[in-house]
Amino acid sequence: MTRTQPKHIPIYVALGSRLRGVPEIITLGVKPNFNDYSSQDQNLILNATMVLYPTQNYAQFLSTLGKSFFPSLETCLYADEKIKQSTLFYMLGLAHPRTRFYYHLHHHQISGDFGFPFVAKLPRASAQGRGVFKIENPLQLDDYLKRTSIAYIQEYLPHDKDLRVVLINYEPVIVYWRKVKKGEFKSNLFQGGSISFHDLPEDGIEAAREAARKCRFNDVGLDLIKHEEKWYLIEANMKYGRRGLTIKGLDIKEVIRAKLLSGELLRSCIKGPNTG
Repeated sequence: MTRTQPKHIPIYVALGSRLRGVPEIITLGVKPNFNDYSSQDQNLILNATMVLYPTQNYAQFLSTLGKSFFPSLETCLYADEKIKQSTLFYMLGLAHPRTRFYYHLHHHQISGDFGFPFVAKLPRASAQGRGVFKIENPLQLDDYLKRTSIAYIQEYLPHDKDLRVVLINYEPVIVYWRKVKKGEFKSNLFQGGSISFHDLPEDGIEAAREAARKCRFNDVGLDLIKHEEKWYLIEANMKYGRRGLTIKGLDIKEVIRAKLLSGELLRSCIKGPNTG
């Protein structure tokens, strides 16, 4: 695909590299300054039919300009932001484990607010299970607090598996259980968890679909736990793993490409998540 296109042909430009190699999409890369792009590439971005994967660097600017882009502004802004995600879940009325944040001067309040065991996470950079800890005693809490000035503390919901639902344009493309490795508490595949595609719960999938639409997350892997017959949304992962997709023979690039070329992504961008 050349960079000079007749006006009647849609122009799809990607900044992030996630769709690199898709023939209908021009991937430019993410540059810190808009003026770092050549004048030709600036015009491509500004006149594109749709900009894909603008990342946090450019999503808000494209939104202000009224440009169509994917994924949504919310998907970009809440990526790797555990504190913001939890606040959003609460404000939307989504079921979410009891969670509180503590700045350095208030760390001493944690043990009074939460009984052991509880979960502690690094507010950022806790993908793939890294930066997530089960705190069972004061010594473990002290060790965790040495790692971060902002403590993200969440109640521990006993479980032996969680449900991962990957949604593109608010619809599930793959669903699977992530089973906890014996002797561990994290179900992340990078932490020894395993995948199962058996007995997938329709009510859990619907809970994920509803949460994605309410949050306006249209490219996301949602993790849910069922506790005492109720589904709890744990977190949203915009950089979700590919192992489950690979096992099922799915290529996320092709899934997104099909939705793009069918016009589904552009229609959704114009109408919004709650109007189809």
